[in-house]
Amino acid sequence: MERLIFRHRTKKVYLVADAWDGQAIEKTTEDFLFSCAGQLKDTIHYNRRVIGINGNAQLLAYIGHDGLMDFKLPNEFKNADSKTRDCIILACISKKYFGDFISTAKANPLLLTTGLMCPEAYTLHDAITGYINNESQSSIRKRAVAAYVKYQKCSIRAAENLLVNNQASVTH
Repeated sequence: MERLIFRHRTKKVYLVADAWDGQAIEKTTEDFLFSCAGQLKDTIHYNRRVIGINGNAQLLAYIGHDGLMDFKLPNEFKNADSKTRDCIILACISKKYFGDFISTAKANPLLLTTGLMCPEAYTLHDAITGYINNESQSSIRKRAVAAYVKYQKCSIRAAENLLVNNQASVTH
């Protein structure tokens, strides 16, 4: 695993990005879900600051291959502390494969996907920008949709059907 830490230019907000080896996808997925449930918590020390990571973070994101399409996990990701953590899952068909786990963890999905997709950083970047600005879930989704349309050169309707949250429905 590799870790990068980014600090927002104008706000006291940190993004801690962990890159995992693809061969550890099952452990990566488990750690993400345990974090969403508050069962896995940690902190790091950076520039004389203590930064909450895993279940100590406000927003958790999973970006990459949806390993749950390849393996099964027991749903043991029950919320441990009655806190609701926001999450974003940019992976193929994440609503179907992660949905029950996220519900049991009592996490708030800001973005999920309904189909195959290209999980790239521009979608996450624009969603996080809305999150940092305290925008609504609808606005965060609109930002992600716009980024996906721009870089994937797909229609707005296709991106809106792909990127959903608890408040959005798929149109046909």
